[in-house]
Amino acid sequence: MPEEYYATGHRKNATAKVWLLPGQGTITVNGHSLKDYVCRPTLELIVRSPLQVVERLGELDVRAQCLGGGIAGQAGALRHGIARALVKMDESLRPALRRAGFLTRDPRVKERKKYGRKRARRGFQFKKR
Repeated sequence: MPEEYYATGHRKNATAKVWLLPGQGTITVNGHSLKDYVCRPTLELIVRSPLQVVERLGELDVRAQCLGGGIAGQAGALRHGIARALVKMDESLRPALRRAGFLTRDPRVKERKKYGRKRARRGFQFKKR
């Protein structure tokens, strides 16, 4: 049985490489603590949610490397990566994580800008008279 478990998570344009280790429950992202890295309590909740669902919050240390995207996308990628690493650690956790929706990769990404338009869907202002 390996000491650490590795998985990757994705959300929007963000990728998170996640390692789970036995420990006291510290979460380190890109060398910073989770609180210093995400700076928002709601994003902290998103990252911690897979560990809360399986009731392993104080038992496992999380070390992660995040690349690309913004802070919110990286938080979603972290959640996805933590959930996948938990399943690698213990396959019996899969139904609870699946029910909570943490194992499904969120496919929503920013829509590209189209020509003849101001943004993806917003057209230019039209003046009749």
